[in-house]
Amino acid sequence: MQSLVSAKFLLLVGESFPVRRALLNSRFAWFHSSVQCMSQINRESLTLSSIGVKSEQIEIEPKIISKSNKVKPLGLASSEVLNSKRKPFGIGEKKIVRAKEKQKIDNAPFAAKSFSELGIPEVLIERLGKEGFNVPTDVQSAAVPTILKNHDVIIQSYTGSGKTLAYLLPILSVIGPLRGEIRECDVDGGEAGKKLGVEAVIVAPSRELGMQIVREFERILGVDNKKVVQQLVGGANRTRQEEALKKNKPAIVVGTPGRIAELSASGKLRTHGCQYLVLDEVDELLSFNFREDMHRLLEHVGRRSGGDLKSNAKKAERQLIMVSATVPFSVVRAAKSWGSDPLLVQAKKIVPLETLSPEPVNLSPNSSSNSTKPSKAVVESLPPALKHYYCVVRLQHKVDTLRRCIHALDAKFVIVFMNHTKQLKDVVFKLEARGVKAAELHGDLGKLGRSTTLKKFKNGEVRVLVTNELSARGLDVAECDLVVNLDLPTDSIHYAHRAGRTGRLGRKGTVLTICEESEVFVVRKLQKQLEIPITCCDFVEGKLLVTEEETTLSSAS
Repeated sequence: MQSLVSAKFLLLVGESFPVRRALLNSRFAWFHSSVQCMSQINRESLTLSSIGVKSEQIEIEPKIISKSNKVKPLGLASSEVLNSKRKPFGIGEKKIVRAKEKQKIDNAPFAAKSFSELGIPEVLIERLGKEGFNVPTDVQSAAVPTILKNHDVIIQSYTGSGKTLAYLLPILSVIGPLRGEIRECDVDGGEAGKKLGVEAVIVAPSRELGMQIVREFERILGVDNKKVVQQLVGGANRTRQEEALKKNKPAIVVGTPGRIAELSASGKLRTHGCQYLVLDEVDELLSFNFREDMHRLLEHVGRRSGGDLKSNAKKAERQLIMVSATVPFSVVRAAKSWGSDPLLVQAKKIVPLETLSPEPVNLSPNSSSNSTKPSKAVVESLPPALKHYYCVVRLQHKVDTLRRCIHALDAKFVIVFMNHTKQLKDVVFKLEARGVKAAELHGDLGKLGRSTTLKKFKNGEVRVLVTNELSARGLDVAECDLVVNLDLPTDSIHYAHRAGRTGRLGRKGTVLTICEESEVFVVRKLQKQLEIPITCCDFVEGKLLVTEEETTLSSAS
C-alpha cells in the first residue's frame, strides 16, 4: 500500500520523472496533432472556391489570426465573420450561381443595330445622331450595358474600335445634363452643387490622350454643357485649373496622374464622392513612373466597391473602368486588386477574370530572344483592315522613299514615326523642300504648340505629321490613312501601337516600314511575333509594286 501511494505521489508531482514526462509528451503530441489535423480539414472545407463565393476575395483579402484564434478575412465585420461559418454550397447550388452569371453575360447585345438597344437616355441618343453616331461598334455594344449594370470592367479591343465612347456613354447616362433628368445642382447652383462635387475621374498617361478624351466629351455634351467636364493635364497652368475647378464645379475631370494627384493632395480637388474611376491606357499607367501618383488616386477617388465601409464611410462607392488595346496579366492582377469582381469586355465577348490564366514565363537561358514577344491581346489590338508593307533602301534615301510612298498611295493624312526627337526637324525640312507640307510633334513643343500642330493636321493644313513614340498612344485622327516607320520600332508591342493610328473605326489603312538591308531580320521577327504578313514592296513610276522578296520572307517566317 505504501509503495502504491509513493508511485501515485511521484506521478502527480514528480516533473523530473522520465516516465511521467514521456507519457505527458506523447499525450500532448497526440492531442496537438489531432487539433492541427481538424483545423486543416476545416480550412480546406471553408475555402471560398468551395463555397462558390467570387474568386477575387480569395486572392486579394489575406487572412489573419485574431486574439480569439479565429480566422478572420481582412476588412470583414464581425457579423460577416459569423456568416462565413455557414455550411458550404452544394454542387447543385454552385451550378445555379454559375448559370445565373453566365446568363447575365450571354444576354449582352453584342451586335446592337442602334444605341437605343443599349439602355442609354433618349437625349443622349439624339446628341449621338447629330454627331453622326448611329450604330454602336461591337465593343460599345458589349461594354455600355455591362457598365450600366454597375460591373467593374476591363475594356479591351483593337486600337480605333471606339473604346472611349464605350465608357463615355454609360457615364453620361448617369452624370451630367444628358442623363435625361435635371441635376440637383442645375436647379439652384447652390450648396447642392458643392455637395455633389466631382462624380467621375478619367486618368490618361499622356497629355495628348487626356486632351483627346476631353474633346470627345465636349463633342457629345455640346457647346452649352462644356463646363461639365474639365481638363487637368500636366504642363498647363495649375493656378488657372484650380480657379476653373472652383468656378465651374465640373462633374467630370480628365487628366494625367501627376496633376490629378497634385490637386488632390492640395485639397483643391475633392473626389471622395466620385462614382466612376476610369483608367485609360491602363497598361501604361501601371508603369513605375506613375506608381506613387496611382496609389494616391486609388486612395482618394471614391471607395472600392465592397471595400471597408467603416474606415471609408465618407467616400462613395466607385465603379472601376480600365481601358486598353492590350491587357497583359499585370492589368488583370491590378483589376482584381483595385476592383470588385471585374469582367473582361471585348468585342462580342465578356468573360470573368478568374477564367484567365497567367502568361507563361520562359526561364530558359535563351529566353531573351522571346522577351519582346507580345501577348495574344497585343496581336488582337491591331485593327483588322490594315495592310503591312516594308521597303528596303539606303539610309540617305529614306525621306525620298517616304515622299514617293505618299504620292503612290495618294495618302492625305500621314503619321511618320521616328525614335529620336532631334531628327524630326530635319525630316520635316526635307519634306517641305520636296513640296510636302509637314510638321513635327513632340513633348518639348509645349501644350500650345502641340495643340496648334494637331489642329492643323486634322484640318488638312499639314499632310505629314512627323513624331516620336509620344503619339503611338492616344493620338486619334480617324482619317489617318498611312503610318510610316521611318525608324524601326523597338519591339512588336510598339509596332502594334504605332500601326493602330490608322485603320480606325473600321476604315482601311496602310503601314509601311522603311528599313535598311541590315534591318530586314527585324521585320521578319515582327511578322512572326505579330502573326501578320508584312509584304516587301517598292515604289516605281508612282505606283506601289510588290517585289519577289515577299515569297522569301513568308517562307523564312
